[in-house]
Amino acid sequence: MNMKKWMFSLMVTLFATVFAACGTDQENEQDKENTDTNQQQEEKNQENNSNDAEDKDMMHSSSGEVPDGLKEAENPKFPVDSKAIIEASHMEGMKGAEATIKGAYDTTVYSVTYTPTDGGEKVKNHKWVIHEELKDVGKEPLKPGDEATIQASHMKGMDGATATIDSAEQTTVYMVDYTSTTTDEEVTNHKWVTEDELSSVEQ
Repeated sequence: MNMKKWMFSLMVTLFATVFAACGTDQENEQDKENTDTNQQQEEKNQENNSNDAEDKDMMHSSSGEVPDGLKEAENPKFPVDSKAIIEASHMEGMKGAEATIKGAYDTTVYSVTYTPTDGGEKVKNHKWVIHEELKDVGKEPLKPGDEATIQASHMKGMDGATATIDSAEQTTVYMVDYTSTTTDEEVTNHKWVTEDELSSVEQ
């Protein structure tokens, strides 16, 4: 009897140990899932905050002056003075706005990452800077990973900043006028919107 009681006690102890271990594994897995979810949400919030900061610092309107050497497009999809719908959301109130085309130019357009010269936070994947707005880069297009000095003031602290090229594309870029869909602000000579960020106005 003593042997049977001892065996029974041993089995109960073993089962209790196994169940406890399973419960701990499940708790650890749940903790890991919660941590991953929290990290994803934090990254999303940081991205949104970065976009908000960029929107706040971006110059909506400009004088309409363009860099030396910028070539006007010979046969743009959206001619000067025509209308188009903006599909991009570089700034609040831009997406869905009806734009009037003020200029169309063939160039290489870049998205760039840079740290503002005024001490602001690093700006990632800013759209857009064109080839003619980069200092002493010659005529050949740059490639992702290349660095150059920006000579444009689309945003505070941009002019004179060192940029890293994130992407490069040869296309037609447009300077546009539009009315913000959220504030009714009249934006004039906004630089830049690429051809694939515009769609035709429905007739």
